[in-house]
Amino acid sequence: MRRRPPDFRRPARRRLSNTFWWTLCLVSVLLFLFILCKGSRIESRPVLTRMSYRNERIVEGLNVTEEMLNPSSIVRQLSGQISLAKAFVVIAKESSNLQFAWELSAQIRNSQILLSNAATRRAPLSITEAETAIRDMALLLYQAQQLHYDSATMIMKLKAKIQTLDEKISSISDKSSKYGQIAAEEVPKSLYCLGVRLTTERFRNLNLQRKLNEKKQIDTKLNDNDLYHFCVFSDNILATSVVVNSTALNLKNPDRVVFHIITDEVNYAAMKAWFSINSFRRVTVDVRKFEDFSWLNASYVPVLKQLQDSDTQNYYFSGSGGDGHTPIKFRNPKYLSMLNHLRFYIPEVFPALKKVVFLDDDIVVQRDISGLFSINLNGNVNGAVETCMETFHRYHKYLNYSHPLIREHFDPDACGWAFGMNVFDLVEWRKRNVTGIYHYWQENNVDRTLWKLGTLPPGLLTFYGLTEPLDPSWHVLGLGYTNVDPWLIEKGAVLHFNGNSKPWLKIGIEKYKPLWEKYVDYTHPLLQSCNFH
Repeated sequence: MRRRPPDFRRPARRRLSNTFWWTLCLVSVLLFLFILCKGSRIESRPVLTRMSYRNERIVEGLNVTEEMLNPSSIVRQLSGQISLAKAFVVIAKESSNLQFAWELSAQIRNSQILLSNAATRRAPLSITEAETAIRDMALLLYQAQQLHYDSATMIMKLKAKIQTLDEKISSISDKSSKYGQIAAEEVPKSLYCLGVRLTTERFRNLNLQRKLNEKKQIDTKLNDNDLYHFCVFSDNILATSVVVNSTALNLKNPDRVVFHIITDEVNYAAMKAWFSINSFRRVTVDVRKFEDFSWLNASYVPVLKQLQDSDTQNYYFSGSGGDGHTPIKFRNPKYLSMLNHLRFYIPEVFPALKKVVFLDDDIVVQRDISGLFSINLNGNVNGAVETCMETFHRYHKYLNYSHPLIREHFDPDACGWAFGMNVFDLVEWRKRNVTGIYHYWQENNVDRTLWKLGTLPPGLLTFYGLTEPLDPSWHVLGLGYTNVDPWLIEKGAVLHFNGNSKPWLKIGIEKYKPLWEKYVDYTHPLLQSCNFH
């Protein structure tokens, strides 16, 4: 067949079809890629969730403790450098090398940031990322050793620092004790005001003077041994009032109770006036002053004789006697007060009585304590609650057992007991000449070598072998200086605020103040005028 000329030939079908197919393939590929990308976006959330789950499983399997204990651990190496560098920072500051201390602190921060980042991503540190920090820290630690910040130097400096801190703590403790003692001895302005107003009232008010004259008719009750006799020796009007009021409010037969209050001449008029203008449920209250006792003189009473000694006066009143290390609480003049030592002369104060209950002025009565008079003392002179349980002390805590007189006569593990609520059999007291025993020990302690302070140590010596233990619920101690079991407080007949934190002072323990304050009538005109609240 004859071929057509080129101008009249048909277009080449093969070339056209090839182009078409290439285009179609390209479109198909693009479409496939588009669908694939879209599918991957749709599937992205579950994929990430699965990866997150795997990471959590990896972290759960990573034991941080093993990482720190591993000798080749980068984390452990950095942590050790940081600990050592912190010690060198302290030494550098002590040596006034502040620039070097700043460089160490900066490098410590860098290393801590590395550790923090590793903890955040929950993966161990690699050598590559920690190498610079370890090397820089090592150079600084080497420099510290060149500055003689070695272990021996550090130990010496730290020991010196500890000693300095101990001295500061000791100084602060002494100051705290001193200021606490001063606060405890403080007479609140309101209490001073009450004494002044009552004294004024006693001499100005004719009706009150008439009442005081009528009180003389109660003399027959004061010596009646069929009644219950309580005695309080105090110069604190409000505290004594709380003792009487709390006792009276809890008595079943208040008309069978007599309170004997002994005070000093300064507070006598005010004390007398207060108990004359206030009634306490028919309880008989008699107020006297110890200056009226003619037998109470220096020739008979060792404490009064010691007060005439210049060394004793310097020790207690000027603080210049004795060694300078004696704590301030041992140098308190109140320990030579006759109101404190009068408890050893109760038979002379009440010559007609056979049995009395002695109460301190910092106690509160919570139930009827007339039952104390029916307790059998088994031939002993003193009925008291023992205090050798728990944190309280035995004889060796109060007395100087290096002294032969103490060592030869007293068992160091003998159980101590408390003043504050004591039942005294005055018949046995007189029979055994207990006051003479007290005089013997007091005279042998002129140089304060047997005991340091107070009336409890001579009391322990005087009533040794003459004390009958009472049930602990009769007398609960510690409300003036420590925490007391609430169950003991609830069951206690007498609560004792022994210690510096008396409830009428600002330094009183707040949670125990309501136990005392509920027996104070703050609506009383005299108390309001003196700003008691």
